[in-house]
Amino acid sequence: MAGDNREYVFLECTETGVRHYRTEKRVKGQGIKKLELKKYSAKLRKHTVHKEKKK
Repeated sequence: MAGDNREYVFLECTETGVRHYRTEKRVKGQGIKKLELKKYSAKLRKHTVHKEKKK
């Protein structure tokens, strides 16, 4: 069915280990890699790299 190929993943700060962000990610397909985004860390009060983590 349409919409069955997405799931929620959490983004964890690489410096503090805190998970603040939840986003959807496509599960099936070629070349699916782990997300790595720069997001704001409220604890450090600056932008840091956040990596994808499952629940």
